[in-house]
Amino acid sequence: MRRIWNSSAVLLLTFSIGLMSLVAAAAHEVRPAYLELREEMPNEFSVLLKTPMRGDARPALAAVFSGKVENITPTVSRPTGDAMVQTWRMRTIEPLTGQKVLIDGLRSTMTDALVRVEFADGGAWVARLTPGAPEATIPVAPTRGMVAAAYLKLGIEHILLGFDHLLFVLSLLIITKGSWRLVKTVTAFTVAHSITLALATLGFVHVPSPPVEAVIALSIAFVAVEIVHVRQGRRSLSARAPWLVAFAFGLLHGFGFAGSLSAIGLPAGRIPLALLFFNVGVEIGQLLFVGAVLALVAIIRSAKRPLPTWLELVPPYAIGTIAMFWVIERVAAF
Repeated sequence: MRRIWNSSAVLLLTFSIGLMSLVAAAAHEVRPAYLELREEMPNEFSVLLKTPMRGDARPALAAVFSGKVENITPTVSRPTGDAMVQTWRMRTIEPLTGQKVLIDGLRSTMTDALVRVEFADGGAWVARLTPGAPEATIPVAPTRGMVAAAYLKLGIEHILLGFDHLLFVLSLLIITKGSWRLVKTVTAFTVAHSITLALATLGFVHVPSPPVEAVIALSIAFVAVEIVHVRQGRRSLSARAPWLVAFAFGLLHGFGFAGSLSAIGLPAGRIPLALLFFNVGVEIGQLLFVGAVLALVAIIRSAKRPLPTWLELVPPYAIGTIAMFWVIERVAAF
């Protein structure tokens, strides 16, 4: 049993250090750019382009359309602290549907760009552009299937790029012993964040985003401390009933998911569909992560090589260090 725990600790240490490296390598551009077009009059759109900033540095991005369009107002730029927001109005000489939209300059960055187009008839289209695929075609009439597929993909991408959510799930995996307990813990986290995601997205509850993000980071640090207590032989509620901790903090993480979904926006007339598939995407991404961790644990256990027992404390300390860095960073940004 000791060998198994040592091997598992090494695996979880690898994941912790890997996530730390990813955060360090991509922290300055992990936030996506955002392009929004709202049709306020026939063929006239208000346009908002939000580009992430770090200090005074920001990528040079611009929205380009394949058809004929003309700007009818000057571009107004204003910094918001962590982004540069540009707004203007444009008129489409040719129908916007069927045109390709390109985020010029995206290929030379490490960030993605969310694009949302909302039409006067209530229809909407959402897409995520990447450095490898910086353009997409605006469909003539987004179908239910297209909306479902778009928000499913956004949900998967959000959780897999959400380092804080992944570190919390990783912490739960470390502190939870036994297959049945693990199923209950993961299910509790899923149910909890689904509840608050729906309530916040539908407007029944509103919680400011900055405090939520700070407390999410604090929740990771809390579980990391609990892991250390367990390693030292102290039995706490988190170890005896990790599903209760997962449910309590899952409610908080749901508000974090809702903040991201609010930034993307929901298509008028398709809100329940988009919300459902975004949440399903989050769950798929979460299960992919859990499955990857468990698969690698099984591989390392099969080796049965004895390792130093002190390695058991390295993963929680690594996770706790990252979490407290986020706490300080997010509180300072209030």
